Amino acid sequence: MKVSVVVPVRDEEGSIRELLDSLLAQTRPPDEIVITDGGSIDATPQIIEDYIRRGAPVRLIRAGAALPGRGRNLGAAQASFEWLAFTDAGIRLENNWLEALISKAEANDSIDVVYGSWEPVTVSFFKQCAAIAYVPPPALQDGELIRPRFIASALLRREAWQAVNGFPEDLRSGEDLVFMDRVESVGYKAAFEPRAQVHWDLRPTLWSTFTRFLVYSRNNIRAGLFRQWQSTILFRYGVLAVLLLAVLVVEPAWVWFPIGAWLLMLITRAAVSIRRNRNCYPASLFHNVLRGAMVMSLLAVLDAAAILGSIQWLLLDSFRWSRKTPVEAGDGA
Repeated sequence: MKVSVVVPVRDEEGSIRELLDSLLAQTRPPDEIVITDGGSIDATPQIIEDYIRRGAPVRLIRAGAALPGRGRNLGAAQASFEWLAFTDAGIRLENNWLEALISKAEANDSIDVVYGSWEPVTVSFFKQCAAIAYVPPPALQDGELIRPRFIASALLRREAWQAVNGFPEDLRSGEDLVFMDRVESVGYKAAFEPRAQVHWDLRPTLWSTFTRFLVYSRNNIRAGLFRQWQSTILFRYGVLAVLLLAVLVVEPAWVWFPIGAWLLMLITRAAVSIRRNRNCYPASLFHNVLRGAMVMSLLAVLDAAAILGSIQWLLLDSFRWSRKTPVEAGDGA
């Protein structure tokens, strides 16, 4: 089996070396690595070219201003081989990642797509709390604990990519979910391989988490995934807004009541998140109390991003005349 690894990048000078080093250290090396640069203004292309000069099996496609979906499509279109493996910058691969994906596909000719496993990098207290707040925990599937599908740890036949006309190219995020849903909907058979693991780095601060999820929020609606995230958040805050308005009209002195209801909601959600992740991140009661305060802050930030991103979509995307070009100011990779 010959495999092309396809990677879209943009402004990844801080992470591209780690990704390339982990690709080149694979126990089953990729037959080629196709990297599409979507308009980097930092040293990312120069770093990649340095690897090429040193003999790495890497091809660099300069795509101009391109979002991740277009980057993946250009890379897949120019890849040399029938099997395509996808990963992303900001990812570190286990050394047996590609070997495990290939072994799963070779074991059964009817398999068209193999999804590997992934783990968030939780090297700090903040990142551990972030994983608890918004990373879905693994679920039992076929007797093994497996996290949800992740395009940055995937291997598939070129035929499957072609059958759904590739990835949507006008989305800053969510294009991977749309693509994976489409591949599944047209009947291509998928399998999971927990041994094929990658490590995904999380945002390191509340502000960077907010800005990233603000982009996710707007593009989540663009992708038609509103019901999977924002609908529940907007309903909750709509109820709280109505309650606050009623209190202000009837008895302003009771304004603490909707505020208390909001805090209770965050406390409950934080407790549920910590309990759901108790096997992934075990800790003492005292440590979980400390986590709870940070998880509450993260949930509030994610809620704000969901609401403001929805407003952005309403103002900038819901009217055809106001839609912006695919790559917008501030939409960093």
